[in-house]
Formats: sequence, structure tokens, C-alpha cells
Amino acid sequence: MSFFADLNARNRGSEPVAIPSVCSAQPDVLRASLLLAQELQRPVLIEATSNQVNQFGGYTGMQPADFIRFVNDIAQQADIDPALFHFGGDHLGPQAWRSEPADRAMAKAEDLMHAYVQAGFTKIHLDCSEGCAGEPAQVDDQTSATRAAHLAAVCEAAAPDPERLSYVIGTEVPPPGGARTDEEGQGITPTDPAHARKTLDTHLAAFKAAGVAQAWPRVIGLVVQPGLEFSATHIDHFDRSASDHLSQALSGVPHICFEAHSTDYQHPEVYPDLAARHFSVLKVGPALTFAYRQALYSLDHLRALLLKDGTNLMKQMEQVMLDQPGYWQKHYAGTPVELRLQRHFGYADRIRYYWPDAKVQQAVAALFSALGPKRPPAPVLEQCFDTQVISRAEALGEDWAKALVLAQVHQALRPYFF
Repeated sequence: MSFFADLNARNRGSEPVAIPSVCSAQPDVLRASLLLAQELQRPVLIEATSNQVNQFGGYTGMQPADFIRFVNDIAQQADIDPALFHFGGDHLGPQAWRSEPADRAMAKAEDLMHAYVQAGFTKIHLDCSEGCAGEPAQVDDQTSATRAAHLAAVCEAAAPDPERLSYVIGTEVPPPGGARTDEEGQGITPTDPAHARKTLDTHLAAFKAAGVAQAWPRVIGLVVQPGLEFSATHIDHFDRSASDHLSQALSGVPHICFEAHSTDYQHPEVYPDLAARHFSVLKVGPALTFAYRQALYSLDHLRALLLKDGTNLMKQMEQVMLDQPGYWQKHYAGTPVELRLQRHFGYADRIRYYWPDAKVQQAVAALFSALGPKRPPAPVLEQCFDTQVISRAEALGEDWAKALVLAQVHQALRPYFF
């Protein structure tokens, strides 16, 4: 039995368990996630999206095999047990090339699938929910299911051991990378159970038609909307008092659980509640890089307090984002002041795309160099960091400034390991 099959068997039984799915390529976020998994002796899922990592390099410049090596190197340097982390491919399908005709986008999606399963990714999200050139923004269930089944057949043929694969399907899928763009306060409607059931039935029929019925027992996840989301400036919190109607959609399919996207910034008690409602995969990404940015800005404020040289990092980040607006411009709206605040502090955390920039890397290195090895007095640290973060940093036993960054990420991720 695969790891995810066992996880789902426990979840569908009497044990409300789930695995955190960390969707990030930020090295310090990945290191923090792996260290926390090691400390707690709990597994974690590390996922790459088709926009981040693909056969052409994605926006990280990494192909799937590169990403596997990248994470394994981080784990090896931190002496992390390899049994504690698993690799997943998120939003795998034509999504990254949806501006092209469907036949061309699907041909690239086939190559994408081949690259991911050959590299060693074992959890595969078959995302064919978005339309290609000339198609509606969201395709119908039948089109999505037919394309997903076709890509599952590609995976089955390309994988060194198809039995190790686990698939996630669904048509009610939020866009990769995080947040919605509609107006605040409109609320988020959970998936209708009948729609979820129809999606399952349509995909089963499509798998049979594509000649991959043998892969259906390895479908372990259905992406649905539980009723939570976030935008640049607003969080839609999950209503724990709402009745669980969605679970009825899983009747008769004991090997399948739900997968929840965009669970960032929810209250800690939400995560075990979701697990009890048969969500076995809880995805998080922007909240972790938000915590990373928060820690760096706090350290920059510390530098100003200690050295009286003013804050520098935020100014440099602002200039880089203005010079290269492509990653945030379509995601934020408002007055110039509102846009500036969203660039730095928006929940969508589009600033995360700028940390790999060479100038930014130099600025971050200069920040740590300026802070030096001497830890500031506790009353000074407490002006910039929560006392719980400081305590956790002290327990990590690393360079004090870098330990604070890891501890800030841990604070955001810890509720997922309920």
C-alpha cells in the first residue's frame, strides 16, 4: 500500500489525519519545513507546480529532476530522514500553456507528465480544468476528465513503477499560486456535493474509456472548495459550524479523500476540522513565504535599531518590483498607496517571486552580514519578533538571525502538524 493510500485509509476510518503540502521553491521555507517534519517525526509533502517547474525550466529555471535534486540537497545538508518527505506535482496539465490551442498545450502537458514521473514525483495532480485558446476559462467536466485520463495514461506508460503513483483529480480547482482576485467580502461557496460526485463519476468513466481503469484505485484525491480562500487583503475563514455535506460525495469510493487548496492563513483549529471532514491533503504556500518576508523585514528593522543606518531591504524590494512588475501587476488593484502596501504585505505574497533576483540575494546577504553573530538583548528582539518565535529560534541552535527566519516559518506551518 502506498503512503497516500494508507493515509486515506486512516482518514476514511476513525482517524482524522492529513498531511501538510508545502508548495514552495524558496530554499529557507523548504529547509524550515523539512526541519519541522524531522522534529515532529511527521511526514510532509513537497510540491512543485507546473508554472514553477517544468520541462522548459518554469519560472524557477528548474526542470522536474532539478527540483528533486534541489530539495534532496537541502534535506541532506540538514540531515533530514528521506522517509519523511514525499514529492508531488501540482497543477500538472495544459495550464501553463493555456494561451495556446488545446492540441499544442496538451502535447506539452504530455511531455510535462513524462518529465515529472521520470524524475520521481509520485503524487500527480491532473489539472485539466482551465480552457486553452478559444475555449471557456473553465472547461466542462467531460472535457477535463477526458484530458486528465489521457494524461494519466501518459504517466502510467512513463513511470518506472506505476504502482507508486497517486493521482489527484477535480474540476473545481483554484488557480495555481494562491489567491482569488474578486472583491472582498463576497464569500466563498463550498463545492456542491452533487457536483463533486458527478466529477468523480465522469473521471471514472473517462479512465475506463482511456484504457487506464487499473489506475483508478490510485486516484487518492479530489480537489473541492471547502469554503475558504484568501485575496490580497482579505481572508475568507472556514466556517467550522457549517454542516459537513461534502463528505456524502465520497460514498462508495473508500480510497479517495479530498484535497484542499489555499488553506493559508486559516485559524489553527480549522486544520483538524478539515481532516475530520475527509480532507487528507492540506496545501499551503503563500503563508509560508509571507512568514519568510515578515522575518526578513523584522530583521531589517532590527538592523535599523542596532546600527542606526535605516531600513534598506524594503526599499530595495520596492525598486525591484517596480522595475519588474509582471509578477504582481495583474494580481493587485487600488490606489498607488494601496498597491505599494499590497506589494509588500498582501496575503497573495506576490513578492515571493522576487527573492531569487540577484540584487535581492545580495541585499539579503548584506542584511545578515550587518547583523553579525552577536545576538541582541531580549527586549530589543521583542520589539520585532513574537516571544514564541524567539523561543523557537533559541531551540533551533543555529545562527540567531537565520534561526529567527526558520522559526517564523515554523510558526506558520506548525498548525498543519496537528
